[in-house]
Amino acid sequence: MLQPRPFNQVGGTISALAATGATDRWVMTLVFLAVGACDVVTGAALRPAALAGRLILIAGAIAGMMVALNPEHPGSGSVSHAVWAGLGLAALAAWPARAWRRGPSVPWGLRPAVCAGAVAVQVVLLAWFVGELVTGAGQVGLAERVVGGTQAIWPLVVVLSCRTALGWNDRLAAR
Repeated sequence: MLQPRPFNQVGGTISALAATGATDRWVMTLVFLAVGACDVVTGAALRPAALAGRLILIAGAIAGMMVALNPEHPGSGSVSHAVWAGLGLAALAAWPARAWRRGPSVPWGLRPAVCAGAVAVQVVLLAWFVGELVTGAGQVGLAERVVGGTQAIWPLVVVLSCRTALGWNDRLAAR
């Protein structure tokens, strides 16, 4: 809404909204930084998850913040922006594969089958986004928003599953 000319949300990327020279680019830059900071805090605090998964989540978050600090340049793109975006998207898709745990008291969001499903969904969405980038099929913005939204929400889902499991374990201990 802040853009002076119509912006096609289906065909235009989020990175274009944060590109050098974009109107009100500070909004998307702030979003990249805030989501990255939240993922760093989540990775640091998510003790029920395996350490390797937490570190991958933190690395993906830092890469996402680096995307904000290396904006695209209109018409020419940016190699550093693309590298940080690729690393961040890959790490955020992969972290559940290394975060899972086994055992009866493991929160459902960290169980092997759930983590494998989360990775599979995110990899498929990421492949769609990359396919849109490569082919120019016209839905790159939509694909980016879907994969980015999924990657932003999954850590929250895992945290909520941990909170639910904690409450359940406390109720069982009280009996």
